[in-house]
Amino acid sequence: QVQLVESGGGSVQAGGSLRLSCAASRYPESLNYYMGWFRQAPGKEREGVAAIVTGGGSSYYADSVKGRFTISRDNAKNTVYLQMNSLKPEDTAMYYCAAAWGGYGFRWYAEREYNYWGQGTQVTVSS
Repeated sequence: QVQLVESGGGSVQAGGSLRLSCAASRYPESLNYYMGWFRQAPGKEREGVAAIVTGGGSSYYADSVKGRFTISRDNAKNTVYLQMNSLKPEDTAMYYCAAAWGGYGFRWYAEREYNYWGQGTQVTVSS
């Protein structure tokens, strides 16, 4: 069983920055292991924000955050980060970390692909 704990959320004004962290109890360094960030705003479906492969470091982003958010990992610490810059009010949501084994055709942005989830951390961006 993998446990994921998010931290780093908070309230910030538009244009500001936050860095989220996801500490995993363990994760393999593999070309087929994905760590992802999702978010869910009130009344909306959970959406994929970014994902990273723990082996090799390939990363993926939703169009809405490209150029503003950066996902990274520290395998020695079993921790994945989401650096969020130029935040907008529409980025307000609960942010969740997730983990999964993937392979050919893995849809990093799809909630149902992931087996393990954290409890979430709230991000609020005011205008």
